Amino acid sequence: MFKRKLLLAAGLTVLASAAAAQEIKIGLTGSFTGPTAAVGQPYKNAAEIFPATLGGAPVKWIVLDDGGDPTAAVKNARKFIDEEKVDAILGSTAVPAAMAMFDAAVQGQTLQISMSPVPLAADKRPWVFVVPQPTPIMVSAIVADMKKRGVKTVGYIGFTDGWGDQNAAALKALAGPAGITVTGDERYNRTDTSATAQALKIMAGNPQAVFIGGSATPATLPHLALVDQGFKGQVYHSHGSVSRPVLEAGGKAIEGALAPTGPIAAAAELPDSNPVKKVALDFIDKYEAKWGKGSRNPFAGYAWDGMLLLNAAVPDALKKAKPGTAEFRTALRDSLQSGREVIGTHGVYKYTVEDHYGVDERARVLVIVKDGAFRYFP
Repeated sequence: MFKRKLLLAAGLTVLASAAAAQEIKIGLTGSFTGPTAAVGQPYKNAAEIFPATLGGAPVKWIVLDDGGDPTAAVKNARKFIDEEKVDAILGSTAVPAAMAMFDAAVQGQTLQISMSPVPLAADKRPWVFVVPQPTPIMVSAIVADMKKRGVKTVGYIGFTDGWGDQNAAALKALAGPAGITVTGDERYNRTDTSATAQALKIMAGNPQAVFIGGSATPATLPHLALVDQGFKGQVYHSHGSVSRPVLEAGGKAIEGALAPTGPIAAAAELPDSNPVKKVALDFIDKYEAKWGKGSRNPFAGYAWDGMLLLNAAVPDALKKAKPGTAEFRTALRDSLQSGREVIGTHGVYKYTVEDHYGVDERARVLVIVKDGAFRYFP
């Protein structure tokens, strides 16, 4: 009997070792503190309800804060790759931080799924995928609404960083063909406490509308300044501004603002034929069960979609290699870009070798700030 117990114990040890060898490791870094924490924190909240398996295999989620700082994000990426030997990285949640990680991902030949909308150069694309909708797709919804309203002139106020640049570039590229003139381009820092000077300069150009290329609570600064200075035109925000903290910081002053966002923000109002509706509502139920009714937000949905994409890619990768190996990382990347459709909370993703954005216009809707909430604006 004693001998049998030893054999059983030895068998359990072998099984435990085999299970550990098959464990997938995923790193998540984001701006969970700092000026863009309002954007980053929901990603961390979503991670707390991530499943314990991916594609049927056990997974270890390693979550680190980068505060939106590019240097910290790179440090986290290096830790994930060099020390933790992760199979993939989710992050970062801020554009400058996510872009700073590109080289680490490419050099380490480790899949990076960006949780913020970033531009991809051809040399970075082999290892970097983007979950949030490409900025031009979202800004095109704004330009379409301006054209419908007969707007002929628009001013722009945005961040001084890559996020501000992306929105400005998209606006300028799309406005001209729509017969709309961009009358000014003013910038401010995420950490500024006022944007009055920028608002005054934009208003001097007498635009009919203003587009604010910011995110999180700092996006409200130009809007509040415009209202204080008596601007009466339509104000638009980027999809980085659709969150409860923005509503709280802006208050009644931002009533009537329009912004593009993913379908998750209006999931209950989508037609039943929309493929995103069921997935989005299921996620909302899970998220609000953990964080309270009304806690839903688009940013948490991006994190969930990143998880869903990995979940869909893992089974094929496991057929080719074991987690923790270079072969598995390559197989995981190849599975993700195989052209498989994955329905998420923000759209239907279909990554290919040439397209690491993977979404189309089905991944956007317009919302309006009404009675202190973001409402569907068909």
